[in-house]
Amino acid sequence: MTNTFPRAKWCFSSRRIDPNLAQGLDKDWASTTPGDMILGRIISIGQHARIQLPTGRPSTLYPGDLVAMPCGARYAPDQFEGLAEIDPKGCDMLAGGGCLGRMVHRNERRKEPTRVQPLGRILDADGKVINTADHSLPAATSMITIPIIAVLGTAMNSGKTTAAVALSHGLTKAGWQVGALKGTGTGAFGDFNDYVDTGAAFVADFTDAGMATTYMEPLDRVVAGIIDLVVAAQNQGCDIAVLEIADGLFQRETAALLADPAFKAMLSGVIFACGDALAASGGVASLARNHIRPLALTGMLSCSPMATDEARLNTSIEVLTRQQLLDPAEANRLATLVSAKMSAAAA
Repeated sequence: MTNTFPRAKWCFSSRRIDPNLAQGLDKDWASTTPGDMILGRIISIGQHARIQLPTGRPSTLYPGDLVAMPCGARYAPDQFEGLAEIDPKGCDMLAGGGCLGRMVHRNERRKEPTRVQPLGRILDADGKVINTADHSLPAATSMITIPIIAVLGTAMNSGKTTAAVALSHGLTKAGWQVGALKGTGTGAFGDFNDYVDTGAAFVADFTDAGMATTYMEPLDRVVAGIIDLVVAAQNQGCDIAVLEIADGLFQRETAALLADPAFKAMLSGVIFACGDALAASGGVASLARNHIRPLALTGMLSCSPMATDEARLNTSIEVLTRQQLLDPAEANRLATLVSAKMSAAAA
């Protein structure tokens, strides 16, 4: 079976793993854990007709193709919810960036998932299962010393990534050394590539911290991964971090992070992306219960002057458009504000 590995399409979520490490397979499915690399053969094409490669391009899938993807769970209200379970009779491709598991829920607007026949867990030369956790950035050995602006949102597609990308570029143009980071979610190259395009000094996401997906991961593991990302950015000379947190405030990991004193203490400021004024009002109230007040609102509502006025009136928080976040002067104002807050807290 070893000679099949070079023909397999390895996914974005496995990009830190050298495919040459693959030397064998086992079928101990009962021992499978999140992050274990699985060699599979495409049975049928469903929602995901392409796999995202480590090179940053999509590759069309055909029945019979060999793929190498990690086992993982997924939470995506616009697509699938799935668990990190591998059925030897067939499993589901939960994400194009690379995530195999068992679908439990599907948005009715989506097709059935692409089906994959698992052939085995991928082993290295020592017979150890190759897991994404063993190929991550080094664990942090120093404290966080740079300000972190977190970008949160009401849900998927509320404008979080657009805001994080715009702010990262605006800060870069203003002369800041930016760490553009994504702390939670499911591995995919779209957001990662968008961050790279901003000119940020350092770009990384949770897959660099060893997690193909953060759904169903323990809180301490997710927090440790975020710390590793921020400290890695510091070590590369960054003087500020923009940290996107996936999905909405009620999502499992997001809700746990926002209730966690250690995580909240890391943040110097929050920008909140919303779809409309009502979502802004409800979201701000929800954040207040965790003693968080956003620096600004943004997202889809900022495209509408009427929605913007409604949100300002009902939350007393300014609304920033994408163009404003791209503006070096505005981005610098926010960075200066959070830097002063961090300095005051340390004093």
